[in-house]
Amino acid sequence: MTNSNQSLNNQLENPRNKRFAIWFLVIGFIGFVDAVYLTTNHFLGIELNCGILKGCEQVTTSVYASVWGIPVALLGLIYYLFIILSSILYLDIKKELVLRFISRVTILGLIASLWFLFAQIFLIHALCTYCLISLITSSILFIIGVLFLKDNRAEKLR
Repeated sequence: MTNSNQSLNNQLENPRNKRFAIWFLVIGFIGFVDAVYLTTNHFLGIELNCGILKGCEQVTTSVYASVWGIPVALLGLIYYLFIILSSILYLDIKKELVLRFISRVTILGLIASLWFLFAQIFLIHALCTYCLISLITSSILFIIGVLFLKDNRAEKLR
């Protein structure tokens, strides 16, 4: 086997890449379930059971809960579904480019979540448990993405 074929096979079988993809998939699924719950309740008009914080209804019915008439929860659902499907795509075709793309897209989820946290604290003056779950999942996805890019860069330098 030539060096280029060995290198290609090593990339295809890189267990670290597979672990990153699985982490993206698992955390993305948690965010997806959260977003499905919020989206479903939005469209069915069901009041949320917020638990400890008691601010879910105030947050999810505020002017900040939609962007151009689209519920933010639905946008989150689409974001998390993208992460899930892209992770599955990587596990299928094993193209590192897919993981690099996912890693870069996670900044969008983090920025959106930080904006909505700001809105909850300073504009709405209420916190939504489910929105905070989304903040945590998008933050973890971002951290996984940064770790992947850092690991990938270190691997290229070896």
